[in-house]
Amino acid sequence: MRAITLSEFGGPEVLQWSEVRDPAPGPGEVLLDVAATAVNRADLLQRKGHYPPPRGASEVLGLECSGVVAALGPGVEGWSVGDEVCALLAGGGYAERVVVPAAQLLPVPVGVDLVTAAALPEVACTVWSNVVVLAGLRAGETLLVHGGAGGIGTHAIQVGKALGARVAVTAGSAERLARCAELGADVLVDYREQDFVEVVGAADVVLDNMGASYLGRNVDVLAPDGRLVVIGMQGGVKGELDLGKMLGKRASLIATGLRHRPVEGRTGKGAVVAAVREGLWPLVADGRVRPVVHEVLPLERAADAHRALEGGGAVFGKLVLATG
Repeated sequence: MRAITLSEFGGPEVLQWSEVRDPAPGPGEVLLDVAATAVNRADLLQRKGHYPPPRGASEVLGLECSGVVAALGPGVEGWSVGDEVCALLAGGGYAERVVVPAAQLLPVPVGVDLVTAAALPEVACTVWSNVVVLAGLRAGETLLVHGGAGGIGTHAIQVGKALGARVAVTAGSAERLARCAELGADVLVDYREQDFVEVVGAADVVLDNMGASYLGRNVDVLAPDGRLVVIGMQGGVKGELDLGKMLGKRASLIATGLRHRPVEGRTGKGAVVAAVREGLWPLVADGRVRPVVHEVLPLERAADAHRALEGGGAVFGKLVLATG
C-alpha cells in the first residue's frame, strides 16, 4: 500500500508519498480500506519529532480516519466486511489501509458522507470525553472554548449549544468569530484585542488548548464550582497556579490526553468511543452537531495541508485528506 512517511523530522517537506508493507489485523482488530483521514495539530508535532506514537502503534501519522471494513481479526464481533465506519487511531491514518482495535470503530453517522466522516472521531472523542463526561457540562451553564475556529473548537461550540449551554469562544479575527457565531456561539472574544475574562465574566467550564500562558486567566474566569479542562499546550507547559483562588471558587483542574490511553478500561479509548456513540452520535444524526470541513485534499498533498494548518488564520474547522 501507499502511505505518507517521514524522511526525517522537520518541516512539511519531510512528508513523503511512499510504498510500505500492508498491515494485517490481529486479535480484536479490524483492517480498513481508508477513504479519508484528517489533519490534527498532534500530527504537526509528530512530524517535528515532539510527539511520538504509543509503543506498538504505527509510525505513520494520522489519529483518525474513515473507510470500509476489509477484514476482521480473530474474535471481532459486531462488524462485517463492507461496513462503512470511522475510527479513532493511535496512528496510521495517513495511509491506504490501517489496522484499528474494533473497540475504536464508530459507524458513519446518518447524514454524513464517508469522506467527511473522517473529520469526526478525534474531535468527537476529545470534546465529549472532556466537556461532557469529565467536566459535566449542563444546560444553562457557560462553556468557554479557546480556539473556537479550530477543529475541536467548531465541534465544541455545537455540542455546547446542543446541550443547552451558553457558549463563549476566543478566536483571532472578526471573520473567524462571525463564523463561530453561525455555529451558535453566543459570546465572541477577539483574543488579539480583548481580555476574555472581562468579556465572558464567568464560565462554568473552560476548554483550553493553550496551557501555561492562559492558566492564570482561566482560573480568573471560572465561576464558583467551575471546571478548567486543559487539552493542549500551545502556550507552554509550565505555569503558576493560584491555589487560593481555586479553593475559594471550589474549582477543578482537569488535564487529559487521548492518544496514549489504553484501549480497555474505564477511561480507555474503547469506553470513550462507546460514550460518543451513545450520547453524541444521535446529535450528529439529527443535525444538531455536524462536521466542519475547511477543505478536502488528496492524501498525497499532506504537506500542503500541514502548511495550511501551520499558517493559522486561513483554516476554519478540519482539513481532510482523501485517498481516492
